[in-house]
Formats: sequence, structure tokens, C-alpha cells
Amino acid sequence: MDRSTRQATIWATVVALPIAVLVLLFLFSRFAPADDPPAASASPAAPTAQSTAPVEMAAPALSARSATVCRALLSMLPDTVDGHAQRPVTAGPEQNAAYGDPPVTVACGVPPASYPLTDEVWSTAGVCWHLSKEASSGAAVWETVDREVAIKVTTPSVYDPQVAVAFAAPIASSVKRLADPPSGCP
Repeated sequence: MDRSTRQATIWATVVALPIAVLVLLFLFSRFAPADDPPAASASPAAPTAQSTAPVEMAAPALSARSATVCRALLSMLPDTVDGHAQRPVTAGPEQNAAYGDPPVTVACGVPPASYPLTDEVWSTAGVCWHLSKEASSGAAVWETVDREVAIKVTTPSVYDPQVAVAFAAPIASSVKRLADPPSGCP
């Protein structure tokens, strides 16, 4: 190798090596997972204090079968829903549950849903629901229409109504489906 070729090789290395290091550092910083916690502005809002007072709920008398089914359902409900802890209820803890403030409520053993046959029903995670709104509060009211024991989930308007989906799996696995579900239920 002659002197001019050798000098060209040295200069090429001197120029290329720092450029390669800079490119690698850029790629690493761009695609490496962040170890630092997100900035305060990017973090979710801190949870507000949740009331621990019992939630006012009715507890109608249940048949022996309905009481057994409701106890099975309540034993399978999650401890938290959408980040909100379960709260005590004033009546029927074996058939009612509540989460958050304002409370998302689950009532088991309610009268079957009454709705026009032309209304749509929704199937979610193996459970068929009728969805309506409470006139006074605007809360979403999800009522099962394909279960041997009816369940009603009420989600206040401050929540995404889809919060009710968190209860579908426990309902599907603990409350027997009707042999002849309403039209529109798969």
C-alpha cells in the first residue's frame, strides 16, 4: 500500500468513525425503551379520593335459586373496575355491588328488562344486553336479557358506558343462559 492510499484510508476512518458513532447514538436514543418515568404533564391524573360510604341500593327478596346464582356472581366480580375499588352497599351485599364515586352499580335478581321488541340488543363477551339511559341522571343502564336471573349494571354519565363490559365475563361464567334467548342475541 502506498503512502497516498494509506493517508486516504486514515482520513476516511477519522471522518467515518465519529459519524458512525453519532448515527448509533441517535438510533439508540430514538428507539431504546425509556427508563425514566413520564413527565408530570404526560402522567395520568392522580386518583381522587373515593368515598367509602355504603351505596344506597335496594335488595328485593330473591327465590332460593336466584339467591344462589347472585351469590355465585358476586363472588366472581373483580375487586376494582376501571381503577375504582368496590364499595359497601346498604342492602343485599349478596346480590348488589358498587364501584367508585359516583358508583357504578351491579344489581342481581332484578325484574327482567322490559323494552320494545324493536330496540337493539348488544352482545358482549357472551352476554346479551339491552342498553338504555336513566332519564333523571343520564346514566347508562345495561340489563341482561339472556340470563336465567336478570342483572342490571348502571354506569353514571361521568364514566365510559363500556365499563359494564368488565362484568360480562363473570356473568357469562356464573349465570346460566336462557334456553330461548330473545331475538337478536347470538
